[in-house]
Amino acid sequence: MLERSHLAILREVERTGSLTAAAQRLHLTQSALSHSMRKLEDRFGTPVWRREGRRLIPTQAGQYLLNLAQRLLPQLEHAEQRLRQFARGERGSLRIGMECHPCYLWLLQHVAPYLARWPDVDLDVKQKFEFGGIGALFAHDIDVLVTPDPHHKPGLHFEPVYAYEQVLVLAQEHPLAAQEQVQPEHLGGEVLLTYPVPPERLDVFNQFLTPAGVAPRLHKTVENTEVLLQLVASGRGVTALPLWVVQAHRNRLPIVAVRLGARGIHKHIHLGLRSADQAVPYISDLLELVRLGAAPPSGARSVPLF
Repeated sequence: MLERSHLAILREVERTGSLTAAAQRLHLTQSALSHSMRKLEDRFGTPVWRREGRRLIPTQAGQYLLNLAQRLLPQLEHAEQRLRQFARGERGSLRIGMECHPCYLWLLQHVAPYLARWPDVDLDVKQKFEFGGIGALFAHDIDVLVTPDPHHKPGLHFEPVYAYEQVLVLAQEHPLAAQEQVQPEHLGGEVLLTYPVPPERLDVFNQFLTPAGVAPRLHKTVENTEVLLQLVASGRGVTALPLWVVQAHRNRLPIVAVRLGARGIHKHIHLGLRSADQAVPYISDLLELVRLGAAPPSGARSVPLF
C-alpha cells in the first residue's frame, strides 16, 4: 500500500541527495528507510530509484511518485497546521445572528478590532432571523446571537454586554419634545413608527402601551433605521429606539429623546451562544472584547439627552 511516509521519503531523498541525509531529516534510521522503500518496490514490482555512482536517480515510477509527493505533501501539511489551529481555537468561522435591528450599528464598532485580533477567523453577520435566533443557535446556523430578549434554555448561555434605555424619539418641534417623560396616554393620538416586528415583541407595546390598555392612533412599520429617523424628524410620527441610536444621529437630525414613563424602559444587549462553545477562544474573546469596549456607536454620547 502506498503511504504518506513513502512520499515523504522520496521528497527528502530528492532534497538531500542521499538516503542517510533523508533518514536524518525524517528521524528514521537508514535501514528503516531502505526497508520501507524496498517493501514498496516489492509490492508493486517496480523500482523507484536507480543508482548512478553515489546518486539515486528516480525511475519513471519514482518520478511519478515524486511529482505526487510535491503536490500532495504541502497540502497535507497545510491541513495539519489548520487542524492544530482549530484545536487551539485560533481559526474558524464566526457567524453572528441579529435579533435586533439597531444592534447592527452597535456591533459594527467591535468588528474591526475583533478582526485585527483574529485574522484567521472568518466573520459573517446575518441580520434577518425573524426572531428565530434560538433555533438558529441550536441548529448551528449561527454561533453567536445578538438580542435584547434572551431566552434561557438548557444548552445556551446568554451574556449581558451593554445596558441601554429605550426612549421615545420625536421631532424637536413635537409638542411632547419638552416633556421629561411621557405616559402611555400621550401616545394615544400619535402615529407610532416601528421596525417590522410583531407588536408583542416590541418593548414600547409590551412594557408601556399594552399594560396601560392604550394603542397608538396608527401603527406603521419601517425597516431601515435611517428612514425611520428621517420620518420622525419630519414630523411624520414618533418611534421608540435605544437612546444610543438617538445620540448617534442627533447632531444631524432635529430629534430629541424623551423617557418612557417615570422609570424608563431599561434593557441589555445580550450575546447568546451554545454553552459548549464558551471555551472556544475566538468566541470567548468576542464576549471579552465587547464587554471591555461596550459603548455606544461612534458619535453617541454616554449621558442622557433628557
